[in-house]
Amino acid sequence: MKLDTAQVRHVAKLARLALSPEEEATFGAQLSQVLEAVESLAAIDCTGVPPTVFAVNSVAHTRPDEARDELPVNEALANAPQKVGTSFAIPKVIE
Repeated sequence: MKLDTAQVRHVAKLARLALSPEEEATFGAQLSQVLEAVESLAAIDCTGVPPTVFAVNSVAHTRPDEARDELPVNEALANAPQKVGTSFAIPKVIE
């Protein structure tokens, strides 16, 4: 799909972009290429293909959720800008 200058300007206005004439030409060509790629995808016959098919059959590998000591508190707090006891100190966010 080839975009004309008016369409490129309209898209730029919607995106709140100020484009020079050179940029309009460049972005117009790039956007036209993107739209052509999308059009080629739309032409693919997906009849009978379930909507949640993935290219790779993969199972989510999870581990049991169990508490264990990973990092000593003093090491975790070593580079903290501020700390209170064994906790990170942060600015108050909610009143």
